[in-house]
Amino acid sequence: MNRVRAAVVGGSGYIGGELVRLLLQHPAVELTQVTSESQQGKFLHHVHPNLRQQTRLKFVSIAQLKACDVLFLALPHGMAQKRIADFQGLSEHIIDLSSDFRLRDAQLYKTWYGHDHTCPEMLSAFVYGVPELHREAIASARLVTGAGCLATATILGLYPLARAGLLSPDRPLVIEAKVGSSASGNTPSLASHHPERQGAVRSFEPTGHRHTAEVLQELSGTVPLTVHFSATAIEMVRGVLTTAHVFLERPMSDKEIWGIYREAYKQEPFMRVVKERQGVYRYPEPKILSGANFCDVGFETDPHSSRVVVMCALDNLVKGGAGNGVQAMNCMLGLEETTGLRFPGLHPA
Repeated sequence: MNRVRAAVVGGSGYIGGELVRLLLQHPAVELTQVTSESQQGKFLHHVHPNLRQQTRLKFVSIAQLKACDVLFLALPHGMAQKRIADFQGLSEHIIDLSSDFRLRDAQLYKTWYGHDHTCPEMLSAFVYGVPELHREAIASARLVTGAGCLATATILGLYPLARAGLLSPDRPLVIEAKVGSSASGNTPSLASHHPERQGAVRSFEPTGHRHTAEVLQELSGTVPLTVHFSATAIEMVRGVLTTAHVFLERPMSDKEIWGIYREAYKQEPFMRVVKERQGVYRYPEPKILSGANFCDVGFETDPHSSRVVVMCALDNLVKGGAGNGVQAMNCMLGLEETTGLRFPGLHPA
């Protein structure tokens, strides 16, 4: 069988590096080119040392790109929308992991990103690339987006309750997301400087986080939900843990909630419901998901109210980024969805 020719645009960043790592190990893929304007001409392992002896590819410029079967875009936000027509001329299938085509309503880019979208007519052409929600649409799509890492954890954590009709605009959702330093990319800043970051638990977006728009888009029905979302940076390199406080119409038992999550995710290869009675891993823990495409979801019902606390953990660079993109590619191409993504994570890590 001929292998799928894949290329990565923007391969020097953390998401790009994870894409390269996963695609090099994918049995159905031949990685043909990886671009970086700042690193062109250098071996990939010059930037991603974990790839030593894995490939002899060198970074090329975007101008040197050749046609391929699947083109992954891992560019900084705002760049893909400016060149999408050029990229469409290179590949029949495009998976854009930036935020440029995640939202269906162009006005939302002005609201949440502070700028107008440069090609709003393309927004409806992209499928929001979370297979657990949009598998059938992805399978027939030519253009697919990634999803924000905090949005992915929030959406996958709450989707079973939304599917069961238990989320209401009249009952606010309160969500706290904790995320590691790699989520801010590999460009140094004062916020990532070791003396400033080490030991920190820093609230960096207590209101107005951009990923709120994705949560509203994917979980709302005909009437938008009321979502209060906050984000906190913690001393961890990889990982996201979201904690959502859901106020139900009536108190529900653990058994009822467990049944809802089991029904929603029983056929999902990367979704695991985690709720143990003892031990330090009773609930989802991002540390043990490092490098894995799994997403762990857990919950606890409040015995004194109708509140359910939902916890969701994932690796922001894999299930929250590159791994989700490869999973979407598998769907698009009719491959087994877990192909190249079976790594279980590490313990201890």
